Amino acid sequence: MIITVREQNEAARFLAWPGDFDLDRGDHVEEVHLASGAALEGFAGDGAGGTYFFCGEGGEERPILYADSEGGAALVAIGLPELLRLLLVAPWWRDCQAFTDEESRELAAGYLEDMPDLVARRDRAAAALGLDLPDPADALARLREVAVRVGEDFVLIFTPEGHPYEPARGGWRS
Repeated sequence: MIITVREQNEAARFLAWPGDFDLDRGDHVEEVHLASGAALEGFAGDGAGGTYFFCGEGGEERPILYADSEGGAALVAIGLPELLRLLLVAPWWRDCQAFTDEESRELAAGYLEDMPDLVARRDRAAAALGLDLPDPADALARLREVAVRVGEDFVLIFTPEGHPYEPARGGWRS
């Protein structure tokens, strides 16, 4: 699917903005590892210095951990298609504090005010990638489930000091 994203210009542009997801930013600024010792592979990043990592062995179906530049990290998706769906329907996910439907609608309104063509661009990007889109509330509920329940097994460690990143549960940008 990474190749598909690279080949689909409109999808790549939407994921770059408003999704703030760039496949050319896979290097994290700090040396990190998973507490479990499982493999960790940075494959994309955002404009604020955050990094998306594939966890464990395998391909794009692996769990994906997001680490921000402020020492917060959490599992955000199980597989690249799930992450892309989240970025397409709720590019504001990092600004969510509680991952509620009401909060998502308020954030969406701000994005739509700035980008009136957001939904049309999103739908074209999803079609280009061959993805069916969930409701934003469902995507955020899944994010919360993955980050809180599944993510407990994916603790990111700042290698030089041996300290874990803080578990990020919402409010990625303060």
